[in-house]
Amino acid sequence: MRDTLGVLLAGGAGERLFPLTRDRAKPAVPFGGHYRIIDITLSNCINSGLRRVYILTQYKALSLNRHIREGWTGIVAQELGEFIEILPPMQRVSANWYMGTADAVYQNIYSIGAEQPKHVLILSGDHIYKMDYSKMLEHHVDSGADVTLATLPVRPDEVKRFGVVEVGKNGEVVGFLEKPTSTELRSPFNPEMVDASMGIYIFNTDVLLPALIKDSEDPDSKHDFGHNILPAILGQYKMTAYNFVDENKKETLYWRDVGTLDAYYDANMDVSSVSPMFNLYDASWPMRTRVRQYPPAKFVFGEPGRTGMAINSTISAGCIVSGAVVRNSVLSQDVRINSFSEVDSSIIFSHVDIGRHCRIKRAIIDRDVHIPEGTVIGYDQNEDRRNYFVTPSGLTVVARDYSLYESPVSPEFMRQG
Repeated sequence: MRDTLGVLLAGGAGERLFPLTRDRAKPAVPFGGHYRIIDITLSNCINSGLRRVYILTQYKALSLNRHIREGWTGIVAQELGEFIEILPPMQRVSANWYMGTADAVYQNIYSIGAEQPKHVLILSGDHIYKMDYSKMLEHHVDSGADVTLATLPVRPDEVKRFGVVEVGKNGEVVGFLEKPTSTELRSPFNPEMVDASMGIYIFNTDVLLPALIKDSEDPDSKHDFGHNILPAILGQYKMTAYNFVDENKKETLYWRDVGTLDAYYDANMDVSSVSPMFNLYDASWPMRTRVRQYPPAKFVFGEPGRTGMAINSTISAGCIVSGAVVRNSVLSQDVRINSFSEVDSSIIFSHVDIGRHCRIKRAIIDRDVHIPEGTVIGYDQNEDRRNYFVTPSGLTVVARDYSLYESPVSPEFMRQG
């Protein structure tokens, strides 16, 4: 991995995660209590021995930039040439913002060239999975490939969400379709499944850079790896598929695209069960993040009807469950839930205060929100839609506009301009 440079794409707007992405970049959205979504991919990098990583940011990146600066830059040895560095759009080769995944990498072509890597590993900052990239690189080198795509087996009815990879019996890629409505292709690794692209690519640098330059000169291109770069070089270079090897150590492969509110909610629920589908407690594959200094979580009162407890839940530091009951939920740091309240199957972001006698079910509550005493959320969708954001599946999202501040910002002010 010393000859490999990681390029992590973290600039997407994340429209389908609105309103959680209204004020923050998608990779900065909290996950699993005290993590951010981007921490999963960065932990994979560190655990794989990848110590040179560029993070390409763009959309509302302040909290993401701060999280990387305070939580990740000190993990690598800068005096040894290692780095985890943020690269916003600098308009060095273009007057535009990042126009696509390939354009984002192209606009940083000088930064990539300055490191002189043999290989460039392209990653996405918004997926939940565990993967050893060094195994993929070993496969790439041993096969003599110019480009290697990580593939994931998916059901045929799921292909419209993915780039479909046609893999020959020798493991070489012979075709690529970006999000087709259907396909008759089947995987040589599993004849009942289809090989889907995970959005993880290893390029030999002398193949990647000319392909990016050529794509940048095409006015009709979407400047996207799946739509443009891969189909354009298919057949010109040796392209192989690397079948996903899961480090999660479960019976079934675990990979989640948390691109929608419901998918994001389900992935968080996966970490809080008795036997979590996504295991955060595996010491052999540690998950790292920016650690804030909070006191331990506390559960107080044990009277009948007023017992502070949490069941099948993930509770972060600084939380106080004061005579309330929490079930099947994920609480970020510094959350207070007051007496006689019930929180069930919910995700609570940091610095939330839930008043007494509240009933909350199947909800996501954004940070810094104060829930007034007696509030009921998640039991009446029609009522919830009057005040909150409700998905078609009935998941309720409480954004910061709905909280009570000492100096509240009116919705009319927020809508101006």
